[in-house]
This record gives sequence, structure tokens and C-alpha cells, in this order.
Amino acid sequence: MKNGKTLPLAGIRILEFAGIGPAPFAAMLLADMGASILRIDRPGGADPWTDKVVRRNRASVTADLKSPADLAQVKALALRADALIEGFRPGVMERLGLGPDALLAENPALVYGRMTGWGQEGPLALTAGHDINYIAITGALAAIGPAERPVPPLNLVGDLGGGALYLAMGVLAALLRARQTGEGQVVDCAISDCTISLMAMFSDLAAQGRWDSGCREGNILDGAAPFYRTYRCRDGHFVAVGALERPFYAVLCQGLGLPALPEAERMDKTRWPEQIATFSAVFLTRTRDEWAAHFAGTDACLAPVLTLGEAPAHPHNLARRAFVTANGAVQPAAAPRFSAAPAPDMILPPDHPSLEAALAAWV
Repeated sequence: MKNGKTLPLAGIRILEFAGIGPAPFAAMLLADMGASILRIDRPGGADPWTDKVVRRNRASVTADLKSPADLAQVKALALRADALIEGFRPGVMERLGLGPDALLAENPALVYGRMTGWGQEGPLALTAGHDINYIAITGALAAIGPAERPVPPLNLVGDLGGGALYLAMGVLAALLRARQTGEGQVVDCAISDCTISLMAMFSDLAAQGRWDSGCREGNILDGAAPFYRTYRCRDGHFVAVGALERPFYAVLCQGLGLPALPEAERMDKTRWPEQIATFSAVFLTRTRDEWAAHFAGTDACLAPVLTLGEAPAHPHNLARRAFVTANGAVQPAAAPRFSAAPAPDMILPPDHPSLEAALAAWV
């Protein structure tokens, strides 16, 4: 609490079972919004993938889930929680006696968030996989990359977009319902399901005959259009051009010293390779930052393509305070922002020395 204001999820208790990938990121988002989250770590330490940034704003405690004594105390924590997040394979929590049936029987308002790649049932449910596998069966991976081959979009589309964001949204929706009715429920978040949901706009375009799902780099938003793609500059860096609408395209062409084609010609796919070659030759005459300065303040929809190391120094990001330095790392600030609450402190709370101490903190 700062200046008497609290974040939206202040007072909500969430028990997080340590994992990799999307579940910790979902927990970070909920913690950034003020939830009090306790992370259950396995003996041996935290996940090195999420050590300085993703673990922020929540305490942790080590528990051996093979120990009956530890298991009993973890269950006691779950019975005091408003929500629980776990990312194990289907059946693991049930075998531990921590499945949703067992916990909801004693804590009927509990929201039980389950994160998996393939879901709780189905032919692939018990099969190992990672982001690239989950999004492969959704239509998303096939649509991303150059014509020659699909390219994994980091793990933004599956783990973080189709996984963590949907889990956080589902948990929040179920918490609202629990507050209204006193009834908890299971939130079954399968990355494959949720990535298919993310593709809704492209399903819509395909249904209208405006998207060719059989090719990459052949549609208006996948890098084929000369007015929606990246271009290499004289220094080897890139600019991103997104001049989709006619007025923005006109501003772009004016700034490049090129004639704006009539709309029918601009949208003629057979002419796109020729247009791309023309644009490419012009962009090679200046550096990335020179082009960014040249188009600054215009509606050309042009931006420099920055690395993760460069992004914190961009003037807009600086003005928005979009990055913070905490825990020895430059990291994203909490998002979204709330007018009635201050930004959270980006801290790594000390681990609880024992399960007993964690239980005492959750009186």
C-alpha cells in the first residue's frame, strides 16, 4: 500500500507450485497486480530461467512433496488460499492428494488453475512437449516466418500468450465468480487450446477468403506486403513498417521520395515483390536511426527495430517508465497500469525459512 492506495488484487491469496515457462509468468502478472502469492519450490532451488525477473513480488518456501509432513502443511496452505496455480502433467497433483476434487471438497471457493501444454485429457495429454510443439498443431507456427520454413516466435505465442495470459485471465474470471457465489472451480488452461483462441482473427480472415493459410509470407500481415514488413538499413539494422491504411502509406511514400501507387496497384499481390525491391533499395541508403529520425512525428507507421538491450533507452519507453532496474536486472515494469493504485515494488521477498513460518504468515 502506498498513499493509502492498494493494487486491485490486494488481499487475494494464491498458492503457486513452482514450474517452468508459463505458470510462473502468470503468477508474476497476478503478483504485479497485488495478489499475495506463495511459491512452493522443490528442494534444490529455484528455476534458473526465472530467477531475477519472473520470480518478483512473491515469497517462496521449499517443500518436499514426497514427505507426508511437508505435504500435509502444503495442503493446509491450499485450504487457506483463494486460488492455486500448478503446471504439472495431468494426474500428478491427484497422486499427491492435492488434486481439485480433494481440495475443493474442503475449500469449496478455491480457484484451481491448471497449466499444461495439451490439456487435462486428449491423445497428447500425457506427452512431453514445449512451446514449439504446442503451437505446431494450432495453425500459428505454420503462419509465422519466411516462405522457406516456419520460425518459432520465441515462446511468446504459446507459453506466454496462449498460456500465461489465458491462465491469469481465467483465474481472475473464476475468482470473480467465486466472490459472487462462494463456488470455486478448475481453470483448465491448455496452451494448444488457448493458442487456437489467439488465432481467432486469422480464422475470421480465412473464413472471409482474405487469408491464405497454406502459405507464409503471402498475406498482408505476414511480411509479404511491402507496407507491412521489416527493411534492412545501411548499417545492417532494421526498421519496421506498418503503413497498412492508405493515408499512412501515402506519408511513408512521401518520406521515402516515392510515388504512392493507386490503391488497386498497392494491393495487387503480384506487384508486391517489385514494390518490396523498390522500398528495399531506398532503405539501404540510410541507417536505422537516421530513418527513425527522418520519420519522427509523422504517421508513416515506421519504428526502429531495437534489441532487448536497446529498448530501455528508447525515448518513448523512458517517458513511460516501461522498464525498471531491480534485483540486479533491467526488467519490464508492471503492466497494465491502474489509476487507483501505485506501481508495485519490484522485489524478491526473502524465502520463508520453513513451511511452519509460511503457514503462520497465512493466518
